[in-house]
Amino acid sequence: MKLLTLFTLLLTTTLYSNSSMQQLYLKNACNACHGMYGEGIGASPRLQGVRKEILLRRLVDLQKGKTRSAFGSIMISFAKALDENQTIAMAQYLSELQPPENVERYEIEYEPSGDGGS
Repeated sequence: MKLLTLFTLLLTTTLYSNSSMQQLYLKNACNACHGMYGEGIGASPRLQGVRKEILLRRLVDLQKGKTRSAFGSIMISFAKALDENQTIAMAQYLSELQPPENVERYEIEYEPSGDGGS
């Protein structure tokens, strides 16, 4: 089983380049919530640099409709749009993603009193 998994990962890495995964990341607007480099924005988690196995498990769980938070429910449709090879390749891409040195994680600006207009 481990040999089959290793073979699948090698084949997938060959089929999907980092640039094609970057294009898929941008096409699916992942950067809108997770940042251009997967650094995470506000409540959206950091994806870059997370171990491939963890990302793969989370993507597969989302494809099954499982999520750990109410915010995660929006991810189910995005995850289901990926085929098996794309899912593996995306996990690999995100685990290896490196932002430029000056990119920091964004935080939500929150004022307890609100802005009075929303």
